[in-house]
Amino acid sequence: MDMATATEIRTRKEVGKSSATATGTRTLYDVGESPPLGHVPRRMHAWLIRRERYGEPLESFQPEIVDVPEVGDGEVLVHVMAAGLNYNGIWAGRGRPLDVIRKGEHFHIAGTDGSGIVYKVGKDVTNVQVGDEVVLGGPKWDPNCPTIRAGGYPCYSRTFHIYGYEASWGSFAQFTRVQAHQCFPKPPHLSWEAAAAYLGSGLTSYRMLHRWGEHAVRSGDVVLIWGAAGGLGCQAIQIAREAGAISIGVVSDDSKIEFCKRLGAIGCINRTHYGHWGQVPHWTDSAGFRKWLKGAGEKGGAHAFRRAIWKILGEKRNPRIVVEHAGEDTIATSILVCENGGMVVTCAGTSGYSPIVDLRYLWMRQKRLQGSHAGNLDDIRGINELVMAKRVDPCLSRTFSWEEMAQAHQLMAENRHPPGNMSVLVSAPELGLGVSAE
Repeated sequence: MDMATATEIRTRKEVGKSSATATGTRTLYDVGESPPLGHVPRRMHAWLIRRERYGEPLESFQPEIVDVPEVGDGEVLVHVMAAGLNYNGIWAGRGRPLDVIRKGEHFHIAGTDGSGIVYKVGKDVTNVQVGDEVVLGGPKWDPNCPTIRAGGYPCYSRTFHIYGYEASWGSFAQFTRVQAHQCFPKPPHLSWEAAAAYLGSGLTSYRMLHRWGEHAVRSGDVVLIWGAAGGLGCQAIQIAREAGAISIGVVSDDSKIEFCKRLGAIGCINRTHYGHWGQVPHWTDSAGFRKWLKGAGEKGGAHAFRRAIWKILGEKRNPRIVVEHAGEDTIATSILVCENGGMVVTCAGTSGYSPIVDLRYLWMRQKRLQGSHAGNLDDIRGINELVMAKRVDPCLSRTFSWEEMAQAHQLMAENRHPPGNMSVLVSAPELGLGVSAE
């Protein structure tokens, strides 16, 4: 970015702030407006999910007006400038695999990622103050949990949950309530919409690659990444690259290969060239199992998929780490192609939750099947520092308007969204605002 462009963006940002201040104090502001700094209106616009309309995003997401939530001890109220989009919103709207509306609540506000400005802080909050520009991390927990007070990882506490998914008051609203530890410095070189797009997928990818002891990513490791052009995958490729690892992506379309290679992947496999996906035949079905391994007709099987990895690498070498999230259709292949003593780490089950796993490939070859969910504060700091240092890019591919919230999620649900991460403008009146450094 040249100096003239940076100056222009800063000028637009300040104009936006001054015009918002001129609106005075009201009980409700239009989307795209900002109240005077520190003034919290009584009501706000938000996209709500209600149990009676659980289903696909076009049905489950509806705009409504609700009260702004109160801030308790240790909590922060953030005026949301932009919000990131990820699969949590689709799961929330469908009501599965988790019914997100808790006892005593009548609606759910989704949105796990966001960027914004602190407008109010509760008692004992010391890490942020009114006026700070922040990005929001998803994990929250009860600090009084005995597990946490004893020094245990918050991720393993029964009180651990993901804001905007397992708990309401997410970022798809003009104001959002978070715990103070969820606020992290916004990278000054990013716009509001770019800053809102990376922390959820980046945090998940960072933990999957870095937090499993002897199976943490190392320089020279081969890493196979499913959905490499998606929000999770584009972050995983860059995190692996920064660790000195060699990544190979799995994509659904050849048009996505160049995108992945620009981020650091040495090559990609188009999964549509193979036909063995889905539930693995039972081990007693010898003929069916052999067909699954070798494939039939034009569509290759699991062994052919492994040979594609070798072809990209130029040697018969298997991935030490496989980054998974598809689940039911792919987990058996991931376990098969993983190196002996390696790890398949999964954070989701977008194709289903009940895979058939051939245990022979786990115990005989001493592989690890590891579940991973979000991360802790060290993981958030890890990915945020990489972005702050411009070593990892959010890969923002598209930003939607507030009115397009449901359509944006529907595109993602149908796998018709562009590569990279996506966001939606909330209180930022236009694209490109929020940049305060070149």
